[in-house]
Amino acid sequence: MRIVRYHQPNIRGLSPVPGSFARSPWAGLEQEIDRLFTSTLSDFAGVPSTHFPVDIYEDKDSTYVRAELPGVNRDDIHVEMVDGYLTLNATRKSKDGEREQSFSFSRSVSIPESVETDKVAAAYENGILTVTLPKREEAKPRKISVAVK
Repeated sequence: MRIVRYHQPNIRGLSPVPGSFARSPWAGLEQEIDRLFTSTLSDFAGVPSTHFPVDIYEDKDSTYVRAELPGVNRDDIHVEMVDGYLTLNATRKSKDGEREQSFSFSRSVSIPESVETDKVAAAYENGILTVTLPKREEAKPRKISVAVK
């Protein structure tokens, strides 16, 4: 799907700079719509995407990576940390009569240096994988009291 770009007069200046083109305010939206429909159409065509969305959030003690993996068996999920990247691999197996299909999904995210890699934990419950990445003590925020003189 393409959005037609309409010519808009240059309102900010008296004359446009020679050799430059005004950027459409819809340019970013157009790219996002194209990306959305491209991935959606590939899914409808029977070609599943090999990536899955993840949510990354943090509190004062840890960073969390959360992924929804419905229909994936716990034994088919592999979590690995290598060279500052957390890699999540999952395989979904489905049986249709006597025919068995297998789809593999993978996602890698960059992990900050403030994570204690030896204390990383992963939990899988009700189709949701949550990886907890605890922060080092020196990376945690500390409250500093102000003394009165």
